Amino acid sequence: MTALPVAACATEAELEFDRQIDALVMTGLPEALELAEQCFRASVEPLRDLLPPPEPDGTAIPFVVVVPHLPVVPVLEAVHTVGGSGFTTMADDDLARFRPIPELQVPAGPYLLLDVDPGADTLNLPPAEVLPRMTAAGRSPLTIAEGLAVLVSDPGVLRGRNCFSLLGSRAGDKRVPALWVSARRPRLGWCYQGAPHTWLGSASCAGRLGERSLR
Repeated sequence: MTALPVAACATEAELEFDRQIDALVMTGLPEALELAEQCFRASVEPLRDLLPPPEPDGTAIPFVVVVPHLPVVPVLEAVHTVGGSGFTTMADDDLARFRPIPELQVPAGPYLLLDVDPGADTLNLPPAEVLPRMTAAGRSPLTIAEGLAVLVSDPGVLRGRNCFSLLGSRAGDKRVPALWVSARRPRLGWCYQGAPHTWLGSASCAGRLGERSLR
């Protein structure tokens, strides 16, 4: 009797990847990008082959799926917590001024953010002081799109870990965007780069893996 082929079981990383893609779809991102859901899923599917192995200590977030140039406000408002949906009081034109700093070399298409740390060890430190330490350690600050991707992947991250600044996006002034909890809801706002906050760290990652990084 011929044995039937055994279907391969999805790894823990693959299951997490699928969960994150489902979460992005639930925000309405495919429609906002004017893509059919199947096309959106196909556009991120190549990232499955790039998934990192699980971290032994389990303290960092191994990976987060990021779609650059996502519509910030609709995605933020689609994130729901016990206190309500995410929000920002920043005007659209002001929000548009915050762009990834050039040295990050953010991939043009969907990519993986690797070894994400919300920055618990940088609480109560001014972002301007944290950045040189971060880069000296070989780590990279997060952009607004990346911070939102972390929030979409885990809406409870701001309470379960800590709130965090996003030093990878700047508007050419002394402001640093950040995600924190306001009235029990996720909020995108900004703080001055020289101002410390006891509840605010500076998020970082070990790298980005996507189309540009494979060239």
